[in-house]
Amino acid sequence: MQRGMILGAAAMTLIVVASNILVQHLFNDWLTWGAFTYPFAFLVTDLTNKTLGAATARRVVLAGFVAGVACSFVAAGFDATTFRIALGSGLAFLSAQLLDVSVFDRLRAGSWWRAPLVSSLFGSAVDTLIFFSVAFSSAFAFLDPADDVSWANAATPLLGAGPEAPLWASLAAADFGVKLALALVALVPFRLALGLLRAARA
Repeated sequence: MQRGMILGAAAMTLIVVASNILVQHLFNDWLTWGAFTYPFAFLVTDLTNKTLGAATARRVVLAGFVAGVACSFVAAGFDATTFRIALGSGLAFLSAQLLDVSVFDRLRAGSWWRAPLVSSLFGSAVDTLIFFSVAFSSAFAFLDPADDVSWANAATPLLGAGPEAPLWASLAAADFGVKLALALVALVPFRLALGLLRAARA
């Protein structure tokens, strides 16, 4: 179990660090490259939960949270982030991942795909809502009045084609769309990993 927890914590830390680096590079008007790596944190959490239990999964989440906080301090030192972004990122990660652990644990007895898919969807929704609202919504301006997020609250067509909404809503919608797609994609490595673990134990 100790070895499994260390591997899970290492994988989670790698994903969090990579995502913090890649989030600084744009993929298109709505996404950064970090949007494609971060959702795999749910895969790590779910695999840990399935094989080692909810308590160990929570420890792996804590390792990822510590890594994220460390990245925020480093980024702040280089003026690459703001207090609201760092706060939103930390709150979103911790809330979403712990929710993922709880939902997965409740559904673990069902079909093999149900627990990882449903828990990732709930976790992704919470992650997206908390991060983008705390980091960019004008409703949370009181958190750091000196942080000018007027650009994120400018009214634009949703995802370039829908009704007008704050720009941050388009960023959130695109991010959530990627999370949904990757929650489905992640079922493949989840199933393969479980098969390999069963074979190793046989």
